[in-house]
Amino acid sequence: MFDLTDRVALVTGAASGIGAEVAVALTGQGARVAGADLTDVTGCASAHRVDVADPDAVDACVREVVDRHGRLDILVNSAGIALLDPALELGIEAWRRTLDVNLTGSWLMAQAAGRVMVEQGYGRIVNLASQAASSGLEKHAAYCASKAGINGLTRTLAVEWGPHGVTVNAVSPTVVLTELGRRAWDNPAGEAHRGEIPARRFAEPSEIAAAVVYLASAEAAMVNGAELKVDGGFTAR
Repeated sequence: MFDLTDRVALVTGAASGIGAEVAVALTGQGARVAGADLTDVTGCASAHRVDVADPDAVDACVREVVDRHGRLDILVNSAGIALLDPALELGIEAWRRTLDVNLTGSWLMAQAAGRVMVEQGYGRIVNLASQAASSGLEKHAAYCASKAGINGLTRTLAVEWGPHGVTVNAVSPTVVLTELGRRAWDNPAGEAHRGEIPARRFAEPSEIAAAVVYLASAEAAMVNGAELKVDGGFTAR
């Protein structure tokens, strides 16, 4: 199951964290993975430098992938940032940059990839949302807004592109123990947050990657417009 042999996948944010783990998992299932990021990507079939908030750079990236690999079957929107401040102190530049990267960037990548996928009659798009899409978190005003927007975007694209053989879904993790996640949550706030999760722990990157692999596979053909929560039950409360 979940065989992705000969499928071409484009993963944003592939230089580190969840994106890097997703690229490894997709490669392990047989996909040819094009890794995209602002910094150098290693271990992928091809590497592409892109600012996902730049429409011209996004279009160029997708063209490069199609020119290099002949098609594009899977897009994983994993690029994202978290600029955190109390709402009363959050600056407009931090707000705009968060929305630009997390939401607008996902939209631009999906639109560019979607044109290819609709034309070829097949595609899988997986957007990285978050438990913050449906739960209020202190100091996360911009981040929560951007991830809630991801879910609205996901549902709309699923409705529009489903008739063309393209599914669009989202994965919503809790805190993920990437290098960045460990640094950010290895403190009393992290201990308190773990206590709020019924599973009493944070997620491993491989657990998020496994969810992405499923949604990218043929076995998930009837899953469209869904939000797959990998949050240990945090949002079940």
